[in-house]
Amino acid sequence: MGSTNAGELIVPLAMNRDVFITCAVTGAGDTTSKSSHVPITPKQIAESAIDAAKAGAAIVHCHVRDPDTGAASRRNDLYREVTDRIRSADVDVVLNLTAGMGGDMIFGDVENPLPLNPVGTDMAGATERVSHVSECLPEICTLDCGTMNFSLGDYVMTNTPGMLRAMARRMTDLGVRPEIEAFDTGHLWFAKQLAEEGLIEDPVLIQLCMGIPWGAPDDLNTYLAMVNNVPAHWTFSAFSIGRNALAYPAAAVLAGGNVRVGLEDNLYAGKGQLATNAQLVEKAVTVIEGMGARIIGPEAVRQKLKLTKR
Repeated sequence: MGSTNAGELIVPLAMNRDVFITCAVTGAGDTTSKSSHVPITPKQIAESAIDAAKAGAAIVHCHVRDPDTGAASRRNDLYREVTDRIRSADVDVVLNLTAGMGGDMIFGDVENPLPLNPVGTDMAGATERVSHVSECLPEICTLDCGTMNFSLGDYVMTNTPGMLRAMARRMTDLGVRPEIEAFDTGHLWFAKQLAEEGLIEDPVLIQLCMGIPWGAPDDLNTYLAMVNNVPAHWTFSAFSIGRNALAYPAAAVLAGGNVRVGLEDNLYAGKGQLATNAQLVEKAVTVIEGMGARIIGPEAVRQKLKLTKR
């Protein structure tokens, strides 16, 4: 159980007593029409991230959106503004930028899959996909470690082994810690391969993404299969989306992990009650502390994950 072999599996099931919270602030989904609390502009995203940090989040995970339409965006100037606003705030927090954009493939209809549908298809090369990471140098950025059918229709989230190797190498060279986003067990398998090849370095950080169609469902048997595929010396967090999102802080802590909440994953604090990011963090804090664990802050997270503060 104490092995440093990247392929070593564990069944931890030992409650985590020192927990950090990640707040996923806005995401890229079509949620802005469903809740007025989902931040859109860089100012709104930064302010919501800062409020989440004040509520107890040690890490804020940020996408950006077109300020005029609310649609997901990859514009570097928007990431730059969000980054500058968060870093100039009066509260400390670890910045985690997505690098998941640029791998969106929308096929044509089932009889004519090609050409690809230009509406929604967004395919970019490895250098372009991490250009905002190169410019902003967050402490953490995400690496979606696999390809999968995603949600409804003919959308495929596309991340080939070659693309992932190139992106991981660039992140590591920049001194930015990749957060491996694993949507199924095969994604963890490939993360171990990246570690064996030296493309990601210890301490490896994993985010278990549960309940996203059509990755790993969020039932406890599947969740524990995911947990049991995380090597003993890696650090993991977990979340689910929608109706089970509020239960997953407890599941994550009980299995030895850390917690992610936020409007990227769930819009509600309760039935029919739209939430803010700060409110979702506050609910997670209540659960964690009620279980007898303590919340650790950004400086403790930097020490744990060997992050370079910018």
